[in-house]
Amino acid sequence: MSETVNRRGWAVILSLAAALFLSILPMPAVAEELRPEWVTLTMIFWTLTLPDRVGVFWAFCVGLVLDVATGTLLGQHALGLSVVVYLAVTLHQRVQIYPLWQQTLFVWVLLLVERLLSLWVLGATGQPTPTLIYWAPTFLGLILWPWLSVVLSDLARRSGIL
Repeated sequence: MSETVNRRGWAVILSLAAALFLSILPMPAVAEELRPEWVTLTMIFWTLTLPDRVGVFWAFCVGLVLDVATGTLLGQHALGLSVVVYLAVTLHQRVQIYPLWQQTLFVWVLLLVERLLSLWVLGATGQPTPTLIYWAPTFLGLILWPWLSVVLSDLARRSGIL
């Protein structure tokens, strides 16, 4: 039993570490604004897969780590991830029975919520309003979700979670 729990924890932690790595990986300036929200997508997947294990506390802690790693305002990603994961935990039973295309739309709405919260934080702290390219990562998340969910589902099966 403890070996299964241990493997389960490592699969989640390693996938979140990979998502964090992809979030801080240096990119050209043009592509920097198009970077998908890897950590948010990964947190949504694990929340929908393991709602009893990965919840708002995980989201807050991962958000703080992401804030420190990216150099953003401390708590900005923590707030966004916490709200997104709360919504995912609340609605996970409905979302799990949806076909993949409906799950993708649900995830897109969650990504929009996270971007709206980040925009609110930017406005509250007096930062300049971003351009329309600010919304591009949500559309990239919309495109990437089906593939990311298949890859993470395979990881979950191989690690004994599913």
